Amino acid sequence: MKNSKVILFTLIFLKFLFNTSVNSAEIGIYKKIDLFGEVLEKINKEYVDEINQSESMDSAINGLLQSLDPYSAYMSPDIFNEMQTETSGEFGGLGIEVGMESGVVKVISPIDDTPASKAGIKAGDYIVKIDDIQVQGKSLSEAVDLMRGPVGSSINLTIRRAGQKKALTFDIVREIIEIRSVKADLLEKNVGYIRLTSFNENSGEQIREQIKKFKKNKNINAYILDLRNNPGGLLSQAIRITDFFLDNGEIVSTKSRKPSENRKWFAKKGDLIDGKTLIVLINYGSASASEIVAGALKDHKRAVIIGENSYGKGSVQSIIPLKNKGAIRLTVAKYYLPSGKSISEVGVSPDIEIDEETDLFRIKTDTDNQLNYVLKLLNG
Repeated sequence: MKNSKVILFTLIFLKFLFNTSVNSAEIGIYKKIDLFGEVLEKINKEYVDEINQSESMDSAINGLLQSLDPYSAYMSPDIFNEMQTETSGEFGGLGIEVGMESGVVKVISPIDDTPASKAGIKAGDYIVKIDDIQVQGKSLSEAVDLMRGPVGSSINLTIRRAGQKKALTFDIVREIIEIRSVKADLLEKNVGYIRLTSFNENSGEQIREQIKKFKKNKNINAYILDLRNNPGGLLSQAIRITDFFLDNGEIVSTKSRKPSENRKWFAKKGDLIDGKTLIVLINYGSASASEIVAGALKDHKRAVIIGENSYGKGSVQSIIPLKNKGAIRLTVAKYYLPSGKSISEVGVSPDIEIDEETDLFRIKTDTDNQLNYVLKLLNG
């Protein structure tokens, strides 16, 4: 630790020697670094148990990033390597998109037809225990790593849910997660129903092809775009899909710390469904790219938004590699709707609010009161 103080003193000395413009704020930062070194030294000497200094430093770095927002995080070299490597069926998952909130893992959205969705995990649930391990104090990457495991192995999640006094427990069997992005169906003989579960590189083309098929049916007079429990994905696909239903106007803009990197995207002429009625279904599990689509269509009064308030993830993250072969996930910009409103922490509010009626609620089943409401609205 003495060596670290010598290095720190040398850095400060060189700063004064070669840069006479050093200011009090910079000196304050160096003092904070020195304080951090002193705290780490005290912990190493005085803490009741022996500590792993490397893990402590990782936790400190991650704490710094998570103090910025729920989506920024540090990935150690091992975790970053796992993220980049195809597991080829070796590992299974649960099928949930998660984030951090107040040091606890929060479910952004369960993904359709995955173990988590089938078990009844809901958007907004807080995961407090994974098997017998408390989540509080873990980083998001560590918690995600605990949820991964061999295909066919089981995991027990302890959940806290709004409105429930007691914790809920779920026994779930891990599976290979294969996401089918676009599903479609003809409802009531006259409604084209399109369910989008994520925004991947093929989503836009799949929706375009499905609309072409629907247009061959002359009885269709309305469309439903179902974005419930869609955690988002590629911005490019969100822009493309929104453009399918607009003739002109702004779709979305991003604003970052650097004005030169601010951007706006606009619709091109051509509404694929020829101005027919469009209903967009959203819920608390609709996040990021889903909110861009719903928000833009609402701002342009092109669609009626029905369901629940969306999640409120209106930010852009970049993965930035580090010298130690790890990486940081860092928020670099925010999304803004055509109205100029930010989605962050606010989400998109529906034009007609319809809450899920029971805990037995499942999308596009007999328990789906939101979809049933829309069909009654369209057909009287």
